[in-house]
Amino acid sequence: MATIFGISAVLLWGMLALLGTLTTGIPPFQLLSICFFISALLMFGKRLCRREPVFALPRLTRSQWLFGIIGLFGFHFCYFLALRQAPAIDVSLMVYIWPLLLALFVANRQTAGRAMIGGCLGFIGIALIILGDGSLALDQAHWTGYLLALCCALIWSGYSWYLSRSDNSVEDIGWLSAAVAILSLLAHLGLENGHWELSGTEWLGALLLGLGPVGGAFYLWDLGLKRGNKSLLASLSFSAPLISSVLLALAGLHSWSMNIVIALGLILTGALVNNWPKRIRRLSRPENA
Repeated sequence: MATIFGISAVLLWGMLALLGTLTTGIPPFQLLSICFFISALLMFGKRLCRREPVFALPRLTRSQWLFGIIGLFGFHFCYFLALRQAPAIDVSLMVYIWPLLLALFVANRQTAGRAMIGGCLGFIGIALIILGDGSLALDQAHWTGYLLALCCALIWSGYSWYLSRSDNSVEDIGWLSAAVAILSLLAHLGLENGHWELSGTEWLGALLLGLGPVGGAFYLWDLGLKRGNKSLLASLSFSAPLISSVLLALAGLHSWSMNIVIALGLILTGALVNNWPKRIRRLSRPENA
């Protein structure tokens, strides 16, 4: 069941692009602050429904606070800055190295080879989605953006790996979300011009993002990595851009392409390679009398 929760997080991340079309007028860090505030409210709402102490403080260690804030805020901070320094296509492709890295982090010596092969197949699949019919043209002038994008991949894969080994409560994501909401607001005030007169559509988009891909999904991801099949979740994480393309196409905002079908095949093949059951050991022959 925990693996299903993790897969649900990936499905929600696949909705990010479509829901993001409702909030294009909101500065990134301002939107991030709103979404993580909503994410924190999910924890308080759950406590109210269960009649638990609403403001009971978390029992997070310093390292859990550090990894949590770096993972949730650091990833988005580097991502938004990367988009200012390099083309979005290049940044998106580099960021999606993280499922490959996570597959390697959670693998052992026996499965590392399969994790690499499966991860590479999945990465090729999302490259077809992100690049489309174009090509990747790295420009030395954008090296700062490329470096920030690679930092995103390292941060999210490292954070996800840490989650899989951490013993903190899943609802502690709510407290981390509150911290990230404050940091995002400070980043907005220092780096962006405000846009607080939001339309009804923008508020709806921000609400759905906070409940889903930029909020609620982090609770599901935490639960999935702690108790589910980490290797399978790493492999299926490649499908988020694929889901985004399908949803945008269904909404008439993106054209259908054969690349979608090919990418699906590569991602599923990669997941199959990475998670192929171990061979059953042959029974040893009986010793001669």
